[in-house]
Amino acid sequence: MLTGKTVLITGASSGIGAAAARLFAVAGANLILAARRQDRLEEVRDALPEAAGRICVFAGDVTDPGFSERSVRAAEEAFGGLDAAFNNAGMLGDMGPVPEMALETWNEVVATNLTSAFLAAKHQIPAMKARGGGSIVFTSSFVGHTIGLPGMAAYAAAKAGLTGLTQVLAVEHGADNIRVNALLPGGTKTEMAGDDPAFHDYVAGLHALKRMADPEEIARAAMFLLSDAGSFVTGSAMLCDGGNSITKA
Repeated sequence: MLTGKTVLITGASSGIGAAAARLFAVAGANLILAARRQDRLEEVRDALPEAAGRICVFAGDVTDPGFSERSVRAAEEAFGGLDAAFNNAGMLGDMGPVPEMALETWNEVVATNLTSAFLAAKHQIPAMKARGGGSIVFTSSFVGHTIGLPGMAAYAAAKAGLTGLTQVLAVEHGADNIRVNALLPGGTKTEMAGDDPAFHDYVAGLHALKRMADPEEIARAAMFLLSDAGSFVTGSAMLCDGGNSITKA
């Protein structure tokens, strides 16, 4: 589905991003794997010997204004251009009610989850235009879209903002053959979810399927949106949430 395509994945050192790296590599993509942790990126790369020569790692912070420009340049230097991007890096941040939330927490969460997407689009879109088109996926959340959860105001606001950004980018660049979508996962077994079985059971109960997602299940949805299989999908906020958004009890 992605044979010969060059795909940039942020947040690629663990969780959904690492699962996407494995899935996209098997699908034949050239990959730029980006995250803050160089050692973890190398572990992901080295676990895919069948894709040797098709994977480059790029350590950096998505909140750095120069990160997106440099990561796109890495794709161009390694593989001649950029065809798709899975902008997956994000953070939950310190939770708490707004009156007690530090401005530093708000700024950090918004910078990581939303401003980074703006910076990504600024550099990824021109690179894709040069290739005659492309596809961008932002990892958003059902939080801030179908439900609000206490203590998650900064996260919800940032993730909701991604939907608006996605829609405008899709309209602005549809004629350039560039598709832009947001992917909204449900509860997923990643490092962010911790390792408390009782908490996992609670989260599982919030979903119609009564379980949490495996990271690869979310990665498969991302691959659909990034590949030609999703060729007529743009401007969407696609739920991949196990029925969380429709479950009230």
